[in-house]
Amino acid sequence: MEHALITGAAGFIGSHVAEVFLRDGWRVTAVDNFDCFYSETVKRRNVVRACDHSEYRLVEADIRDLADLRRTLRGGYSVIVHLAAKAGVRPSIEDPVTYQEVNVGGTQNLLELARQWSVPQFVFASSSSVYGVNPSVPWREDDHVLLPISPYASTKISGELLGHVYSHLYGIRFIALRFFTVYGPRQRPDLAIHHFTRMLFDQELLPIFGDGSSRRDYTYISDIVAGIRAAISYTATDYEVINLGNSRPVRLTDLIGALESISGIHPVLRHLPSQPGDVPQTFASTDKASALLGYTPSTDLRTGLQNFLEWFIEERCLGASR
Repeated sequence: MEHALITGAAGFIGSHVAEVFLRDGWRVTAVDNFDCFYSETVKRRNVVRACDHSEYRLVEADIRDLADLRRTLRGGYSVIVHLAAKAGVRPSIEDPVTYQEVNVGGTQNLLELARQWSVPQFVFASSSSVYGVNPSVPWREDDHVLLPISPYASTKISGELLGHVYSHLYGIRFIALRFFTVYGPRQRPDLAIHHFTRMLFDQELLPIFGDGSSRRDYTYISDIVAGIRAAISYTATDYEVINLGNSRPVRLTDLIGALESISGIHPVLRHLPSQPGDVPQTFASTDKASALLGYTPSTDLRTGLQNFLEWFIEERCLGASR
């Protein structure tokens, strides 16, 4: 039986990935430290289904503690899917040191384990934020003009480069996947779609930073998970950086309009200055992902938002009943 080690496994993306592995007949060791960035209760709910599976093991550990990881995880993995990180552009500006310790130091630790345990495949969650304010769109992986404008983005570039070193020196196949604004059921509460939806239902003013013209390449969770699953099976080369996006950037004002249409709730907007670290647009070229992974995002924004809204209402009802 194939065995996957997934870090950040109680989070939004990680919990979906773990369920797909289990469905496909893998054994899963899941690592999470239940960081207080958002509610531990939410993360516990994310893994309820997986925890009932006989081939799922949840380990509570901090990726900064190499000795503890080595002692509790023990090795024997076919792949490491490294999704754990301190998330968020704006919080990284407030606490850049911790972001460096977790996102770079933690990645170094996982690569060390991969080296020591001879794990052949390492899939790393990078981010579209590495492109920063590069005006040449759509962003392509072979455009080496990276202009990050947040500590979070810089840590993701560092992770990609660490992966190159370990791939070159130790023969680990390292695939860095640059995610573009992932959304869907279980999305983190601080991200725009979840944040705006909650504020709509609570009849709060929606904060619009800037003039509303910023654009994001929103990518539905099932498309991202399909890309991760394909990357796990990729063997043609030893090191790759690959975009996973939707290639259909959406203006902020259009996103809010779509949420209004689907929810039936009229938003009241509060315009605020642009925030440090925010980029004006994200726009993925997915040509490489298509060529190497057979990646074809298939979920349109309206369908994805409808799925998210159904999950949100169910979660809201669960919370109210407790």
